[in-house]
Amino acid sequence: MDPRLERQLMMTRRSLFGAAGVGLGSIALATMMAEDGLSSQANSGPSKPNVSGGLPDLPHFPARAKRVIWMLQSGAPSQVDLFDYKPGLAKMLGQELPASVQMGQRVTSMTAGQAKKQILPSIAEFKQRGKSGMWISDFLPYTAGIADELCLLKAMHTEAINHAPAVTHLMTGGQQPGRPSMGAWLSYGLGSANSDLPTFCVMTSRDREGTCGQLFFDYYWGSGFLPSSHQGVKFRGGGDPVLYLSNPDGVAAPVRRGQLDDLARLNSMRFDAVGDPEISTRIAQYEMAYRMQSSVPSLIDFSTEPEHILKMYGPDVHRRGSYASNCLLARRLAERDVRFIQLFHAGWDQHQNLPTQLINQCRDTDQASAALVMDLKQRGLLDDTLVIWGGEFGRTVFCQGNIGAADKKYGRDHHPRNFAIWMAGGGMKSGLTYGETDDFSYSGVKDKVHIHDLQATVLNQLGIDHKRLTFKFQGRHFRLTDVAGEVVKDVLA
Repeated sequence: MDPRLERQLMMTRRSLFGAAGVGLGSIALATMMAEDGLSSQANSGPSKPNVSGGLPDLPHFPARAKRVIWMLQSGAPSQVDLFDYKPGLAKMLGQELPASVQMGQRVTSMTAGQAKKQILPSIAEFKQRGKSGMWISDFLPYTAGIADELCLLKAMHTEAINHAPAVTHLMTGGQQPGRPSMGAWLSYGLGSANSDLPTFCVMTSRDREGTCGQLFFDYYWGSGFLPSSHQGVKFRGGGDPVLYLSNPDGVAAPVRRGQLDDLARLNSMRFDAVGDPEISTRIAQYEMAYRMQSSVPSLIDFSTEPEHILKMYGPDVHRRGSYASNCLLARRLAERDVRFIQLFHAGWDQHQNLPTQLINQCRDTDQASAALVMDLKQRGLLDDTLVIWGGEFGRTVFCQGNIGAADKKYGRDHHPRNFAIWMAGGGMKSGLTYGETDDFSYSGVKDKVHIHDLQATVLNQLGIDHKRLTFKFQGRHFRLTDVAGEVVKDVLA
């Protein structure tokens, strides 16, 4: 049978209306491409539009932030040892955690079978920092130095108890893969302010010792059911910064330009035949890759940075792919108006090496995290850049393992009921500690913030009502915050 006839016979009512809708989209796409110099008829190279994409009704109200830098500390930093000061625990060293505190909460299989749940006080000293008097651990001296810039949320909570579901929940609003990540939502809703770079950029790093086995899954920065043009673009720590960015050996730039023009014509013909919106995405992404061949080399070239800036980020800034290097790259992306910049850093999963690894992990990340905030501030970018630091959940106040072990192989288990994050800039109150926890750093008792509340607050600072940014998929209108979330107005400046 003729494939064209077969397709007509197999077409359903749903696919018919879907194809009709796509037809209008193709007209809009062709118009945009023509305006931007991306038409398949043009062969003299693309021009540089100012802003593209986004929904016509966004932002819903004036935004306080233009962009987000999210430094996700994968593995879950211990709030007990870093931000949640509980001096009374020192007298309870080794005692059993009262059942009235745990309240039957489920724990992971790593501690479920332990005979005892011994209280382990902070292994670090705390001091009050800055004019705000914020309590911060001695393990974070550089973060302590910017205490008056921070908005510290101490009573965060979530439902997920294992890493991958927890990170997925934090970044996409659901524990199972398949939904768009926050950066994809922002790309879809607000569009791009830089035609030469992706709207959503991602970088990953890990602890120097390689003690953490956490993996980074692509769906952490995926587009889910949104068009794939909105997924995050990963910058690599070695080789080509972005995969397949360089021309193949023996292919000159003019030849590559001609190939892309011919490919765009073929893709356009295919789009006219089948109406698949992913074909439009492919055309746009090929053009983006072409423009990135010019924009990315200058982006990752740190030779133009003054020596005092490089020193501010620490000696590891020269090691490409390190956390410090990624923090400086995040600032350079922010300068270029990239909408959402996501740093993932693994190394905080201290189940059996807390006494030895926690301080090393803080040394790997503390200086560069603080430097990024101060660097943005001195350039006038902090006011409209929302910086976020924190993990996917917290750590238990009780010990995993034996506190008295001679080899010091003990640590803390996963803990979703209480963890701490900090934010800076982007219209957040500075020098504020928000939320209170019980005497055991186990549960929030005042001003608790769920991760859906955090997501709603981030969108709010970008001028988005989280209840109105939706996408219809499989008959349901989805949103980042699922069916929950309230803006935490008390932390807004």
